[in-house]
Amino acid sequence: MIRYDFLIVGSGLFGTTFAYFAKKQGKKCLVIDKRPHLGGNVYCENIEGINVHKYGAHIFHTSNKKVWDFVNSIVEFNRYTNSPVANYKGKLYNLPFNMNTFYQMWGVTTPEEVQAKINEQKATAIAKMRADGVTEPRNLEEQAQVLIGKDIYEKLIKGYTEKQWGRKCTNLPAFIIKRLPVRLVFDNNYFNDKYQGIPIGGYNKLIDGLLDGVETKISADFFDNRSYWESLADRIVFTGKIDEFYGYRFGKLNYRTVRFEQETLDMSNYQGNAVVNYTEREVPYTRVIEHKHFEMFGPAVYDCPKTVISREYSTEWQDGMEPYYPVNDETNSTLYAKYKELADKEKDVIFGGRLAEYKYYDMAPVIEKVMKFHKL
Repeated sequence: MIRYDFLIVGSGLFGTTFAYFAKKQGKKCLVIDKRPHLGGNVYCENIEGINVHKYGAHIFHTSNKKVWDFVNSIVEFNRYTNSPVANYKGKLYNLPFNMNTFYQMWGVTTPEEVQAKINEQKATAIAKMRADGVTEPRNLEEQAQVLIGKDIYEKLIKGYTEKQWGRKCTNLPAFIIKRLPVRLVFDNNYFNDKYQGIPIGGYNKLIDGLLDGVETKISADFFDNRSYWESLADRIVFTGKIDEFYGYRFGKLNYRTVRFEQETLDMSNYQGNAVVNYTEREVPYTRVIEHKHFEMFGPAVYDCPKTVISREYSTEWQDGMEPYYPVNDETNSTLYAKYKELADKEKDVIFGGRLAEYKYYDMAPVIEKVMKFHKL
């Protein structure tokens, strides 16, 4: 029987990056994944010459030059800039909230006018809370209005957030929105990071590069034959659900999940942008992704005669579904703490990634964490 230094359960970014650096340090790794492909949620499927992000839009962004240089050493990244658009009842607004948004919302053209409008609406929200005898926001709705006022909240935050969480904003805790970025400049770049882009040729190129020379096995569920898989390696890197690892002994953690409705259209350009959010509650999906705009720019958009779109529906997670986002409310945070206490005592198991750490991660911090683990 072949013996490995590491059995890596899950081929997402944490697992594949760990395998890359472990191999460079002379360690023998086996990466397994229960899905029929490698790459976890960054996996892309090529349809009509378009790299389709099968599990939702993934835009790499970081201010860490070490991380940026590392991923570009595996595959060159393009110059894609994330500039989503919000559609509210047929009217379009730029995101994040910037001078373009405020002009579209109120017709104001100077930072001074914007600040005055926001301050006026914030004061109204605070006065309403005080009339109710409270000084601190009791829920997400009050928190958002204290930060940005009623108009932006009602049109661009409320419906989208309620669809995402499956709960009314008045029933969501205030801490979910601790701050809202307000930019008093005409800048539609969603991220503040110094670097951002998409791997040229899609994320599979990044995953393939990270796993070059590493043994892998797909359609292999760790829990179907746990004792066998554990017998193969000295140590385990586990990137799945931490509660499942421990047999749900304290109960199941909650997640939100996303359902995708994908369509190939006989046209070159459907919406003119990679990401369009639908912020009214009555539209059932949260956003529409047009995948070609991640990698095709200018005339290249029309060189490809078809396009692929995905409508995203946010729903409550149930057994058999893919878990996406942790529900970091008080109940789930308390439950996770119990599992983490067990995990911290493990000598031969490393837990990493959003499911194993019950934490929402962007991609760059995942890679940064692995690099720190390997003291890089």
